[in-house]
Amino acid sequence: MKRRCRIVPAILTDSPEMLAGMLRQAEAYAGFVQVDIMDGQFVPSRSIVCRDIAALEPKLRWEVHLMVRRPEEQLQPFARAGAEKIVFHYEATSAPLRVVAGIRRLGISAGLAVNPETPVSAILPLVDALDSVLFLTVHPGFYGARFLPEVLGKVADLRARRPDLEIGVDGGIKEGNVAEVARLGLDHICVGSAICAQPDPAAAYRRLQALADQACGFPAPPAGPGGGRREG
Repeated sequence: MKRRCRIVPAILTDSPEMLAGMLRQAEAYAGFVQVDIMDGQFVPSRSIVCRDIAALEPKLRWEVHLMVRRPEEQLQPFARAGAEKIVFHYEATSAPLRVVAGIRRLGISAGLAVNPETPVSAILPLVDALDSVLFLTVHPGFYGARFLPEVLGKVADLRARRPDLEIGVDGGIKEGNVAEVARLGLDHICVGSAICAQPDPAAAYRRLQALADQACGFPAPPAGPGGGRREG
């Protein structure tokens, strides 16, 4: 099945001020972003927290990627803050289906993130309960981490087993590898430093989306005001 692979800006910062600026920038070129949350326990780094997002009342749609231990303790605050989807890590909990059930009770979508070392066989019993699976193509926790191409075989494996499942990847995506990754039949690719750490994030975003579109056989989008279109 032919899929258009959407590029999703991934926002990662430990500064509430930088968060505000990154969200304002993204509002001009994207209709949807992922916000990364790190607790310094599941991954070594710490990030902004839910109250920082809630205080800003983002004007664009967003999901949250929880790189935290005990994700079940953070579900309700993010739902109240306006997250459309909560993505939590398979490796962060001994009861992932319980976490999915908790997300469902809040009336929002549930996604599962998978670290590079976790085999597809481990998550297969869960996928029918999920809205999406997000494969980490880096060791999580930092902008600019090294891309791990060996994860792509797992992506292809799950796509073959679940043709209709929403599947994404996150980490280490640049202009040089986005086409290869998009061709795997993905629904979305989350991109951090190759967009948000660039001098012109909007231009970087548009280049990546154009490369993904071309790789998947979609025509280049018509230019909108300012030379590009706003994705949603």
